Amino acid sequence: MRLRVEFTTEPFDLDEVPPHAVAAREVVQGAALDSVDVGPFGNTAEGRAESVLATVDELLRTSLAAGATRVSLQVNVIADAEADTDAEADTDADTAAARGGPGEGGR
Repeated sequence: MRLRVEFTTEPFDLDEVPPHAVAAREVVQGAALDSVDVGPFGNTAEGRAESVLATVDELLRTSLAAGATRVSLQVNVIADAEADTDAEADTDADTAAARGGPGEGGR
């Protein structure tokens, strides 16, 4: 399963990036995620469920310890394109083997 997390930390400071926002950014950028988009008013990250959930745990602990008074987040299940591709590749390999494809004495 793949997940997408969108989050913000507060309080906002329009003059400079607050320490809790820097901490949150460092957590997601250093995590084993497939994509990270950090913006001034919201952040998004995607990856395998285990990685996203571990990152959310660290994100909450780290940003709260750095002074965040509120962390808003949303987690969505997204299509697992890689799993779909792997399943198709397995099916194609099985089909090729059944037809005597490469490596099986095929054409």
